[in-house]
Amino acid sequence: MIHGGDVYTNGILKGRELTDFSSNINPLGVPKSFIENIGEAVDALTRYPDIQYRNVLKNLGEYIGCPQEYFVLGNGAAEIIDLVIACHKSLLIVVPSFVEYEIDAKKWNCSIEYSYLKENISEDATLKHEHCELSYNYKDILNKLLNVEGVILGNPNNPNGNIIDKSEFQKILEYCESNNKVIIIDEAFIEFTGDKQHSFESLVKYYKCLFIIRALTKFFAVPGIRFGYGISSNACLLKKIREKQNPWNINCFAEVAARYVLKDELYIEKSKTWIRKERPIFLKNLNNISFIEKVFLTYGNYVLCKLSGITSERLYKLCLDKGFVIRKADNFRGLDKQYVRFAIKDKDRNEKLIGCLKNLEPRVKTG
Repeated sequence: MIHGGDVYTNGILKGRELTDFSSNINPLGVPKSFIENIGEAVDALTRYPDIQYRNVLKNLGEYIGCPQEYFVLGNGAAEIIDLVIACHKSLLIVVPSFVEYEIDAKKWNCSIEYSYLKENISEDATLKHEHCELSYNYKDILNKLLNVEGVILGNPNNPNGNIIDKSEFQKILEYCESNNKVIIIDEAFIEFTGDKQHSFESLVKYYKCLFIIRALTKFFAVPGIRFGYGISSNACLLKKIREKQNPWNINCFAEVAARYVLKDELYIEKSKTWIRKERPIFLKNLNNISFIEKVFLTYGNYVLCKLSGITSERLYKLCLDKGFVIRKADNFRGLDKQYVRFAIKDKDRNEKLIGCLKNLEPRVKTG
């Protein structure tokens, strides 16, 4: 299982309904602003989309606060990740991280260096609980950038949910800007942090080395429409990416979704209220599960955990028997079969999963 979200193999294709805690999608569901205007996409089915996507770019510019020429549009963030990596011959990948970075780099014969996250204890006032934290090794990243064209990392990072410390990262920014290196920051989950200050979007105007990847997929709960975008003031890099793309890569449904959900302030605020409330409760409850050894601090809508006395494969099967799909994390470089990741859902589903895990405690103890 390379990715989460496989509710087909043991669920849909077998006529069985599963609760998916492996896929990090906003539980509030598709915004009404898109559903109520989906007819516009249906009406547009008989014509090609605007090849310049002018309305979409206008809305992106207003949402991010950047000039329209800073954007490149993709069929999901996956396309943007793939193509920006394809523009480089060597990259440093901060791991563990989204597995597609490495898959794409190998596909394009890109030479790879790795910088591993380091573990420490963090006291986060908003969570009021001591958690383990997998944080970036900023010194190691800076040292290894000497031998590569750039670095790719997540903010928040997947699978652990840590965010970049901007003050610690400043030396890396300055070095890359001065030495023609690229910094690719995947911010697919940035809205879940609840604070725009965690994003690097405002710095794109001042640093050409920055290339930020975003998507509607996770926060706006529309993985089926496939809409992602890159943000950069590096006109040369943007040109290289666009030259590798097919025309009309954004369909009319994705186009309509982008035009409406980015302006849906009610949905955005409700989502931020939900995650601020449910995240600390979920973390605390996971800490009380006897076979979970470590719960890692997260700013995303997912939680990485280290198990004790049970493997991720066994826990996956036990949860599946109870109707829950969780994410085994052993295919993330740097992690093993003791790690799992849980998405954060709504209060009701979170409580049901915690109840399931509590009920499994006697079985784990007895082996």
